[in-house]
Amino acid sequence: MTQGLKSDFVLSAHISVRYAGKPPVLHEVELDIRRGEVLGLIGQSGSGKSTLAMAILGLLDRKRADVGGVIEFDFCDLLKLREREMRELRGRRISLVLQSPLSSLNPALKIRTQLKEAWRAHARGSNAECDRAIRTALESVTLPSSDEFLAKLPSQMSVGQAQRVLIAMAILHRPSLLIADEATSALDVITQSEILALFRNLNRSFGVSILYISHDLASVAGICDRISILHEGQIVETGATDQILLHPQHEYTQRLMAAMPKMRTEAVAAKAATA
Repeated sequence: MTQGLKSDFVLSAHISVRYAGKPPVLHEVELDIRRGEVLGLIGQSGSGKSTLAMAILGLLDRKRADVGGVIEFDFCDLLKLREREMRELRGRRISLVLQSPLSSLNPALKIRTQLKEAWRAHARGSNAECDRAIRTALESVTLPSSDEFLAKLPSQMSVGQAQRVLIAMAILHRPSLLIADEATSALDVITQSEILALFRNLNRSFGVSILYISHDLASVAGICDRISILHEGQIVETGATDQILLHPQHEYTQRLMAAMPKMRTEAVAAKAATA
C-alpha cells in the first residue's frame, strides 16, 4: 500500500490487532474503501470482522487491545487521535449500524427523543432545524415522519422499522462512511432485501461510502461494488463482485463459492454486474 491516503479512497487501513498472550485477531490487514462505493467485507464468525469495525471506530479497549498500523480516514490517521477527537468523528463523519436494532435503541425513550439526541451530539441549531433534519432522515429511509410515529417507543415498532430508525440516526449528519455490521442478520428474508436496497439507494443518493460486513456472501453481493474476504484475521482476496463470485482466486473463497448453488451464484453475479 502506498504511503498516504489516495484521493479516491475515503479510508485506507493497514492494521494488526492482538491481545496479550493470544494470537493476532487481525494480522497485517489491508482494506481500502473508495469514495462513494459499497465494499462488502465477508467472513465467517470469529474471522475478525467486528474487530476491524471497532478498530476503525476506535472502540476497542485500548488497555487490552494492541492495535498497530495505520487507519487513514479523510487524510487523518485515526489511530493517532485522542478519544475526545474520535467522539467528534463517530456519528458525524463515520456512522455505525449494528445487527440488533431493538437492543441498540433505548427502550424507555421515544423515537423523537433518541433522534434529537443524536442530532444535537454533533450539531447546534434551533428546534425547527433539528426537526427538519429528523424528518428528512426518516423520509430517506422510507419511514413516516409524522408526530404520531415520532412519539412511538422502540417496542411499538417492528424489527424492520427499528432498523430503519437506526439507519436514519446514522445518516442524520450525512457521514462520509457508514459501517453496517451484520445489519440484516436479525431480519426476515423480505425485510433483509428491503434494507439492502435501502443501503444501496442511500449510497447512490448521498454518495456515502458503505462498509457492509456480513458472513453471508450471497445476501450482500447484489449491492456491493467490491468484496473483500476475511479469513482467520487476514484479507485473503479483494476484487469486483462479479470477479469474486465467478472467478475466485483464493482457496478459501473458492470453498465459499462451492457452498453456493451455481445458479444462485451466477444470478447474483449478473445482478451485481448491472447494478
